[in-house]
Amino acid sequence: MGDAVGRMLASAVGIALSPLPLTAVVLMLAGPRGRTAAAAFALGWVAALSAVATAAVLVGSGLDTSGPHPAWSSWFGLALGGVLLGLGAAAWRARPREGRVHGPPVWLRAVDRLGPARAAGVAVALVAADPKNLVLAVGGGAAIATSAADGGDKAVAVMLMVLLGSMGTLLPLAVHLLGLFDGERSAKVLGEWKAWASVHSSAITPVVLVVLGSGYVGDALSGLTR
Repeated sequence: MGDAVGRMLASAVGIALSPLPLTAVVLMLAGPRGRTAAAAFALGWVAALSAVATAAVLVGSGLDTSGPHPAWSSWFGLALGGVLLGLGAAAWRARPREGRVHGPPVWLRAVDRLGPARAAGVAVALVAADPKNLVLAVGGGAAIATSAADGGDKAVAVMLMVLLGSMGTLLPLAVHLLGLFDGERSAKVLGEWKAWASVHSSAITPVVLVVLGSGYVGDALSGLTR
């Protein structure tokens, strides 16, 4: 199982570093439907990420997985790496210039007023319709599929990938629901997380995309030259 976990780890961490889900959950917790909407969002995120990763594992496992680096997985990884590098370059070009601040997306300004069903729908969209998260989820699933692990270990690896990739949504919800801090302290901690994500997202996103994209390309080229 170690091989499967090791291959998907970078993808899972990249998904977890998405600032929008964390910001959305914090805003929901401060809204009128607080816990209900935030919990629905987290469940929608986990369900969507599980579905995408599982589908990638099933499809990849049905292909030729002989040898440590099947040719198709190397070409596929090269394509995914190219997409991530392109997304990273686009995110870097779109970053706010010095002295300017980009406002949040329109949907994020109203996220604190969403009901549970719409909150879950937004979470599913952030997984399935966001190119970064979709590419990383598919890439992580494909990496698990081509590992030497058996079916049971691959299933555990998928669960670990989903858990790690959902930390941005689950941690703020846990802080709120489990009462890890008192009410005032909890609000302060969550507010600090939201502020940090808002300020640094424009720098974090392109760096994460370029680093992960380079890793995908490097691994793919290594596999193709063996």
